[in-house]
Amino acid sequence: MLKNVAVVLLDHVHPFELGVVCEVFGLDRSDEDLPVYDFAVVSADTPVLSTHAGFTLTTSHGLDRLEEADLIAVPAGDDFATRTFPPELLAALRRAVDRGALVLSVCSGVFVLGAAGLLDGRRCTMHWRHADELAVQYPRAIVQPDVLYVQDGPVITSAGTAAGIDACLHLVRQEHGPQVANAIARRMVVPPHRDGGQAQFIERPLAAMARCDTVGEVLAWMARHLEEEMTVEELAARAHMSPRTFARRFQQETGTTPYRWLLRQRVLYAQELLEGSDETVDAVAGRSGFGTAAGLRHHFLRTLGTTPNAYRRTFRVAAPAA
Repeated sequence: MLKNVAVVLLDHVHPFELGVVCEVFGLDRSDEDLPVYDFAVVSADTPVLSTHAGFTLTTSHGLDRLEEADLIAVPAGDDFATRTFPPELLAALRRAVDRGALVLSVCSGVFVLGAAGLLDGRRCTMHWRHADELAVQYPRAIVQPDVLYVQDGPVITSAGTAAGIDACLHLVRQEHGPQVANAIARRMVVPPHRDGGQAQFIERPLAAMARCDTVGEVLAWMARHLEEEMTVEELAARAHMSPRTFARRFQQETGTTPYRWLLRQRVLYAQELLEGSDETVDAVAGRSGFGTAAGLRHHFLRTLGTTPNAYRRTFRVAAPAA
């Protein structure tokens, strides 16, 4: 049973990510018959630490406090992808896992776990903007950039900022059951579980066509006719190529297949319509080329991990007041 929690601070820690862990595990909620943890904030650097927001933090606990923790949390900080971490901290994290403790990272705190060798062969995640960097730096890690959090054995990693709440509540749910997790979530005024993953939050770049010398004109035509059915044979004819040559050149210049490119553009357009229009889901499905609401829902779930209605509730752009 989870009873003892320690949070590791490094210089230039991010206050929000630290606050997430403190809010879930550091408050006394015994008046509601909720678990109370033996909670400590631990410095892995000096007793006085700076934050990226310009103020300082102090703590009396050193790394020896980690030896008794059931959970060690590592919040995000500046330059974690490039800085060197104290060897004593990395060794303490490895010992914790070896004795059966849990370790949890929020956003870039995952780089600390990677430096300790705890990501090797394990599934992990972090903020979508830096997931590729994590995968390059730790090639033995199995990086999943489209999820809010993931647990692989004793290692829990989470994506950016608020996804740390999801990971912490997941751990509470696992250790104490859904009633406790739901009660803490109500106190925090957050959902006890969020649908979908990071994919729905990723910035949506415009389709890259300028650098596609051979198939650029076909890409532009496809983007203008997303609602129409189209085959590789028809697209190849527009490019004055054989289907086989067209498919090969398309892959070379876009990095994907015609079908996948078209599917992604249709999802992007559907996202725009759901955010900025009052059209029904059926109408959005028709305009974006999915035909039916069922088809749109299927591809939304596969691509974004959420439904069209849930996406609209989250990202709907409110109309300006009259």
